[in-house]
Amino acid sequence: MKFIDEVKIKVKAGDGGRGCVSFRREKFVARGGPNGGDGGDGGDVVVVADAQLATLLDLRYQKQYRAGRGEHGRGKDQYGKRGEERIIAVPVGTVIREAGAGELLADLRAAGERVVVAHGGRGGKGNAHFVSSTNRSPRHAQPGLPGEEKELDIELRLLADVGIIGLPNAGKSTLIAAISAARPKIAEYPFTTLVPNLGVVSYGEGRSFVVADIPGLIEGAHRGEGLGHKFLKHVSRTSLLIHMIDASKIREEDPLAEWRVVNRELELFDPALAEKQQIVVANKMDLPEGREKFQLLKNLLPAVFRPACAVSAVTGKGMQELKRLIGARLEQVKAAKGDEHAAAGV
Repeated sequence: MKFIDEVKIKVKAGDGGRGCVSFRREKFVARGGPNGGDGGDGGDVVVVADAQLATLLDLRYQKQYRAGRGEHGRGKDQYGKRGEERIIAVPVGTVIREAGAGELLADLRAAGERVVVAHGGRGGKGNAHFVSSTNRSPRHAQPGLPGEEKELDIELRLLADVGIIGLPNAGKSTLIAAISAARPKIAEYPFTTLVPNLGVVSYGEGRSFVVADIPGLIEGAHRGEGLGHKFLKHVSRTSLLIHMIDASKIREEDPLAEWRVVNRELELFDPALAEKQQIVVANKMDLPEGREKFQLLKNLLPAVFRPACAVSAVTGKGMQELKRLIGARLEQVKAAKGDEHAAAGV
């Protein structure tokens, strides 16, 4: 299935039906009064979060969505039927903005959440509404109002507890394959991962978290270079970051160079990303040069990012310890958020 996380669509709510001009005409009923019914309201365009969807692929091929128009009013006080709603299903984690203005219309974070993105036009009133002491036979009715018409920017942001970041070929895909049931494509060349991969990791009885492998960042990713700019937004919802480093490629003259490059890109893209908690993971401990250079990294890493983890995603060394550490950190982050909400009275 092709992974699509950004689309632009047009939506048009239904127009309201027009009111009716009609008079009662029955045998033995002299001077029957007005009995024109109201027009029905136009249908709304509604976006609903669907847990069964994982991509915006369907919206890629259908660009316009229209709701049903309201029926016109009829005689004998018959009101027109309301127009049919137009339901658009999107994955959980979808953000909807009005194109051009950039106004946020919705952020659908839970399955079943729904938002009306275009309201249907109101139906017009029939002539029965306009009777007065001075106008006993009104011969006019209201037209229906047009439904809203908008162009929308729809963007998917993955809902994951943990995001794995790092330069290309740091071992991110191998790691997610080692700790979860996800089976991403793994190869030795850069940018093997072209789309984010999601996996569910169990780290204790009845406890688990969702991890996302974000395609490799490079220097300049915040400007759109490489693949990072396209997928950095998927890191925004995570509670914790796993910063993967290829220990075998650590520079002896500057062991923190690669680590700084990635953190700098996070900060330039969105300062809030740079403030997220990180667990630094040095991969490829199965290689002698990896084990040697890891000591250089560990000694120079700022205290707030310690302890760094040493693992081998290929052999599985250190994986159980890493999963337990991630689980413990996540529980700390969630507890801290709960305290913040309690203090704010949420």
